[in-house]
Amino acid sequence: MAVTANDKTYSLVMFDLDDTLAPSKSPLGDDMADLLRRLLATTRACIISGGNYTQFQTQVIGRLGDFDGMGNLHLMPTNGTQYVRWSGTEWETVYAESLTDDEKRHAMDVVEAGARELGLWESEPWGPILEDRGSQITFSALGQLAPVDAKSAWDPDGAKKESLRAYAAQRLPELEVRSGGSTSVDITRKGIDKAYGTRRLMEILGVATEEILFFGDRLDEGGNDRPVQDMGVDSVHVHGFADTYARLSAIVG
Repeated sequence: MAVTANDKTYSLVMFDLDDTLAPSKSPLGDDMADLLRRLLATTRACIISGGNYTQFQTQVIGRLGDFDGMGNLHLMPTNGTQYVRWSGTEWETVYAESLTDDEKRHAMDVVEAGARELGLWESEPWGPILEDRGSQITFSALGQLAPVDAKSAWDPDGAKKESLRAYAAQRLPELEVRSGGSTSVDITRKGIDKAYGTRRLMEILGVATEEILFFGDRLDEGGNDRPVQDMGVDSVHVHGFADTYARLSAIVG
């Protein structure tokens, strides 16, 4: 069970979700869903994203439906702080690195205070700005339901998001504070990022670094996909889901 790319063979293909497989917080398109089903018919794949499991159900599971390769799909919500797989009859949670109630409250208080102090707290957001994802607290500047075009225009150079990340990181030394998607900051247990989730999956599946190919749109320095590349995993820096579709199609055929 493998695919070949650039004269190398990979037994596991990993993907970021938002802006890599689909527009931010949007379901997979028909073509992408079909391409992933074809990939999963022959190869193991993992989707790792800052979104919670409910988003995975809407964006991925609900779009792929039932197919023979479901057992080859591995899901890692909230940047790998959770791992969910198909048991043969249902989607089961293998592990979840949940924050304590005190950690959650403290993280929310700090990030809200920082957003207000820095002038980044929106008075009329599209949905909740702060979300408790169990193993992750997520700040979404424009709200969880903000349209893609508004999110893209909010912080094109990442300066706003970085100012809030730095503010929160200084005041939450016991937790990990990282830039998430285009408008989000994610807070998890210390030392947890997409590299953490990747290592856990490698241990569970018995896969080596050189056997993995990763697709992500945030492989830039400081991007939330960069930790996977820094592990030595072969990585493809894509520019939106259409780019991913074109590059993956060349591999799947």
